[in-house]
Amino acid sequence: MFCYTVTVSTGSQWFAGTDAYVYLTLVGTEGCSEKTLLDKPLYNDFERGAVDSYDMTVSGDIGEILLVKIEKRKYWMQDHWYCKYITVKTPTGDYMEFPCYRWVTDDKEIELRDGKARLPCDDQTQMAKQHRRKELEERQKMYRWKEWHPGFPLSIDANTHKELPCDIQFDSEKGVDFVLNYTKAMENLYVNRFMHMFQSSWNDFADFEKIFVRISNTISEYVMEHWQEDFIFGYQFLNGCNPVIFKKCTQLPEKFPVTNEMVNICLERQLTLEEEIEEGNIYLADYEMMDGVPANCTDPCTNQYLSAPVCLLYNNSKNKLVPIAIQLKQNPGPENPIFLPTDDKYDWLLAKIWVKSSDFQVHQTVTHLLRTHLISEVFGIALYRQLPAVHPLFKLLVPHVRFTIAINTKAREQLICECGLFDKANGTGGGGHVRLVQRAMVDLSYRSLCFPEEIKMRGVENTEKLPYYYYRDDGLKVWDAVQGFVTEVVNIYYDTDKSVQSDSELQAFVKDVFVYGLKDNKSSGFPKTIKTIQKLIEYLTMVMFTTSGQHAAVNFGQYDWCSWIPNAPPTMRRPPPTEKGMVTVEYIIESLPDRGRSCWHLGAVWALSQFQDNEVGQKANNKQHRHSDTNHQITPESDQGPHGKTSPRQEVDSAS
Repeated sequence: MFCYTVTVSTGSQWFAGTDAYVYLTLVGTEGCSEKTLLDKPLYNDFERGAVDSYDMTVSGDIGEILLVKIEKRKYWMQDHWYCKYITVKTPTGDYMEFPCYRWVTDDKEIELRDGKARLPCDDQTQMAKQHRRKELEERQKMYRWKEWHPGFPLSIDANTHKELPCDIQFDSEKGVDFVLNYTKAMENLYVNRFMHMFQSSWNDFADFEKIFVRISNTISEYVMEHWQEDFIFGYQFLNGCNPVIFKKCTQLPEKFPVTNEMVNICLERQLTLEEEIEEGNIYLADYEMMDGVPANCTDPCTNQYLSAPVCLLYNNSKNKLVPIAIQLKQNPGPENPIFLPTDDKYDWLLAKIWVKSSDFQVHQTVTHLLRTHLISEVFGIALYRQLPAVHPLFKLLVPHVRFTIAINTKAREQLICECGLFDKANGTGGGGHVRLVQRAMVDLSYRSLCFPEEIKMRGVENTEKLPYYYYRDDGLKVWDAVQGFVTEVVNIYYDTDKSVQSDSELQAFVKDVFVYGLKDNKSSGFPKTIKTIQKLIEYLTMVMFTTSGQHAAVNFGQYDWCSWIPNAPPTMRRPPPTEKGMVTVEYIIESLPDRGRSCWHLGAVWALSQFQDNEVGQKANNKQHRHSDTNHQITPESDQGPHGKTSPRQEVDSAS
């Protein structure tokens, strides 16, 4: 007789426990045990968060254990059970762990392999090969590709969150219900009292403070106090929540005819504009992708407007990035003047507001939605379809796509769908956001998702010429850390380029991303196959960085930078000015969002900036850290921004 000790761990999430009968079978190289009911008389086992142990006696030697089979049969009603893992102590005293981490939903048998990672070539037995193949066949039936909208990356074939496979659903759907969260956010922020005046304008800038909640020593309060200054406007291109737009200007585009005479008074090095460009001190923020995007017309009672500005930025002698010229439309002409810092105060202020409004649209739709959420979903679907749980790269990548498919499905269900919440506040609602994604997809490339390459492509890699670009500096550190970890893992399992080429599951994963997820778009530069260890390391680093660090950098600062409405207007209610000298403070107030849309916007950026209750990592410490930069008194004269010269950097906080 051979005695085994079996330990079963049940998940701690809601409704993870079960009252069903659970049976277990051990499968070894020399045979298998009888199907055994795991039950403790007078004891309610398999409760939520429980760890239960059982002794199993096997009459003969079954050899080395290859598989554990578990089967759930209902007791009095069908319920689901979340099994985390099963450990087996053998008669010789060895321990083997069989990870599960999935919902057992039906009365059917599930086969689990031990937790050791194995490449396809490592499995020599027919049983092991069949297990890999069967797992992928079942997954491919559940994880199907679907085109949600023409021109978008492909997504999961599910219309609602409830249609998703149980294993990738949120533990509690209420936690990510956008309607519920926005309503809750507006209650917490005390903004509901303004909703009855939905379409009425604010009276002045100070009036916006009525819906602005001050949290001591935060970036958001600093923004409220300094948002009109050129210094804080320019700083946000470096370290705001959309620090990916500007690039080094090597030659002024013909559509933006700025002359030296226009900006000479702003230049501090006794150089001409052309000489400053040659020295690498001039940068350009061009929102060309906004040109022709239709404005939101879902509300017939309120006109909304969009524009496609071009902004010239100057890194001055104090290494502060400041705006020196703004054109609000793409095509130059008499009715499209170039606004300058020397213009009337309100002319210049409104020009900057228009840039910030356009920046907000691009950030939400392209930087955030497309380049982190949607592309990460492509990686996630391909991962589940092509890599079995025993594959080392599945184990490496799966934590980074946790809940990605679920949150995107919820967004398509409530947020960016027709008549969704996006339409309530944003100028690109009603279809403009779809147009933006379609345009941005044309330029989406593999190289632009590789962080060091993207920095070089924009010409902003020089730390001496452009200091205090913390997004770049910390992003490169995070990239290097991820790449170093990936390198160590890859080198454990792949010793030659040939071993990479012969991994059929890896190659199928990469091909699925390109052929299906990105619809065989050759211009994207995404590889269809991977032939070298070095290329594999780069590819995996790109996936992990995009799904974690990059998303954190452009997501968690939204309340900090966008909660003060005039600094990031989600929509504009009057068209861009066509001449100078006509703008008054009243005109600006009438251009900014009305009370109702301001409330929706504030609720949105609050909700999107919060951590989920079950988020992995040092979320509590990070959250407190991000909102408690109390050790640095910051002024435009003494420091380089609301993060401070030596203050902890928000981007690396978020990424970690």
